Amino acid sequence: MVELGSLGKSLTNTMKKLAGMTVIDKKTVKEVVKDIQRALIQSDVNINLVLQLSKKIEDRALNEKPPKGITPREHVITIVYEEMVDLVGKKAHELEIDQKPFKIMFLGLQGSGKTTTIGKLCRFLQKKGFSPAVVCTDTWRPAAYEQLKQLTEDLQIQLYGDPDNKDAVDLARKGLKEFRNQKIVIFDTAGRHKEEKDLLNEMEELNAVVEPNEAILVIDGTIGQQARDQAKAFAEATNVGSIIITKLDGSAKGGGALSAVAEIGAPIKFIGTGERLDDFEVFDPDRFISRLLGMGDIKTLIEKAEEVIDEDVAAETMNAMLSGKFTLKDMENQFEMMNSMGPMKQIMNMIPGLGGNIPKEATQMTEDKINQYKIIMSSMTQEEMEKPKIIKQSRIMRIAKGAGVKNEDVKELLKYYNNTKKAMKGIGKRNMGGGAMGRLMGQFMR
Repeated sequence: MVELGSLGKSLTNTMKKLAGMTVIDKKTVKEVVKDIQRALIQSDVNINLVLQLSKKIEDRALNEKPPKGITPREHVITIVYEEMVDLVGKKAHELEIDQKPFKIMFLGLQGSGKTTTIGKLCRFLQKKGFSPAVVCTDTWRPAAYEQLKQLTEDLQIQLYGDPDNKDAVDLARKGLKEFRNQKIVIFDTAGRHKEEKDLLNEMEELNAVVEPNEAILVIDGTIGQQARDQAKAFAEATNVGSIIITKLDGSAKGGGALSAVAEIGAPIKFIGTGERLDDFEVFDPDRFISRLLGMGDIKTLIEKAEEVIDEDVAAETMNAMLSGKFTLKDMENQFEMMNSMGPMKQIMNMIPGLGGNIPKEATQMTEDKINQYKIIMSSMTQEEMEKPKIIKQSRIMRIAKGAGVKNEDVKELLKYYNNTKKAMKGIGKRNMGGGAMGRLMGQFMR
């Protein structure tokens, strides 16, 4: 799901190279370490951290004896994984909603994606069965209230704010009174710069009035190592309880932001991985690094699937994909899953062994493209949907005319279908526990 620019691809290639090595000696270990260094430095991770990580990996790989039943190659792969996890935070930290009202105050610089992230957290909390309310105390940005109003209306949650009131502290007090019976109340504050003393003073005043159970700092993942200085500056003004890093879906500096924040000991609790409200997840270092190294993330895939997918339809579609009997009808079902779970590229990144072999067409899959493909398929006969091989030029022309598209669009759909079928075919099957959906997704494991 998360690639951090080219970092995920580079690390996945390194792990593939390591997995293919027949001899693990000092030379091969140093070669692997050098590849990891290059990938991390290009992702803006602090050079000193990179060198420390490299030394740990090299020392362990050359001096630790592999556990019984583990090959030297598997042992080195495990070491790389463990040390990478250690670099970005060791363990997951979740919100502990243990009081009523549980008050969350959002902090962040201008342009960090703070307000949008509030919408994402609200959506996340709704999935957990909560009904949060939001208070707008941002009196500096003219469109702040309107943006929050749109977000909260779309999510059908309550909002308190007054665009005519320029007293942020007064708004906070009134918001507290308005939502005193709510389980969770989220306070949006003005975006600021660490040099702006008046805004930092306002934040201290808001902190004193709201007395938040959790102060969340939102950091833009594209800023890289600067994240460390930002986190420090805010922590000096208020007790930052957790951090959310946004824009990790394509940032070449994302590794720098993650490692810089983790370095100062502030827990990263969530990450934003895309533009959709659902592109938001608990930051779990184990799962994150597993995906980054191309090892997949079956746990998250199962959780996402259980949230949104009809198990019977999913089982039928996935079994077809894995058996090689994948039809256009199955792909139509797949598109329904994609609409619920997110872009196919993200889903495929969670499948062990597939992350580095994703069809190019999957990376270009958008909601508009899916809708066009569905229209094209609606112009096909039942036989064509079940036996795509029979679709030749004359049928392509008829389908295109019926769907109101060009012949090339139909051919593009068929190409996407064939590449997806090829990529999925041959992935090994291994059963795993955790209910029907768990057993289904377990088939993706090698």
